[in-house]
Amino acid sequence: MLGFLGGMFGIGGGIIAIPFLALALGMEQALAQGTSLAMMVPILLLGWWRYSRHHPLDWRVSLPIGLLAVLATVLVARLATGLHPAALRTVFAAFLLLLALRTLLQQRAAAAPPAHPPRRSPRWMPLVGLLGGACMGLLGVGGGLVATPVFTGIFGQRQTVAQSLSLALVTPCSMVALLTYGSAGHVQWSVGLPMAAGGLLTVSAGVALAHRLPERRVKQAFASMMLLTALWLLLKAVL
Repeated sequence: MLGFLGGMFGIGGGIIAIPFLALALGMEQALAQGTSLAMMVPILLLGWWRYSRHHPLDWRVSLPIGLLAVLATVLVARLATGLHPAALRTVFAAFLLLLALRTLLQQRAAAAPPAHPPRRSPRWMPLVGLLGGACMGLLGVGGGLVATPVFTGIFGQRQTVAQSLSLALVTPCSMVALLTYGSAGHVQWSVGLPMAAGGLLTVSAGVALAHRLPERRVKQAFASMMLLTALWLLLKAVL
């Protein structure tokens, strides 16, 4: 199910898997994030390999981004594994809420004339690795969702190049984050690895369905799902 939804919405399955593991299976937030990483890493490795065959990158550009991202992931993941589960869940819910609101606002502004902000020099792109790596370390997800719009909107990269750079950032970060969460005992391998196998089998079906549906409807459904999930996470502690 998670692989199918991830393929349909064009995202990694982790942002759906973490609330599912936390809310439906009752896992603590850190355990849910670590177990989700066990599912994501094989899928990301396959996606990165396939994408690099069609969109090869200059390693002089992608390597500094990846190295800074890994550094940020290591430092922030150590902090995340020591946070109180309720605090970590609140941060994750706030991230989902902001993501949902941003997606809905983008849909409303889609008919407006495109703005052309000044482009920053590409030499600053490695700093995006710090931002994306921090998201991966703290939340176990979100590096690509944060990095891709920055690469396109601030640095003027084409969408395909931005997605390739994001994969170069997210894939090694997810591996390092998985090792960090695993060493802290926050990975349930007996759940994460079968989920990875299921995700690899069903993600293609989700992508195929997404190409037959109107893009606007798919994005609205994704934003609505994230909004409801964020509210559920925030209200669960109160209720």
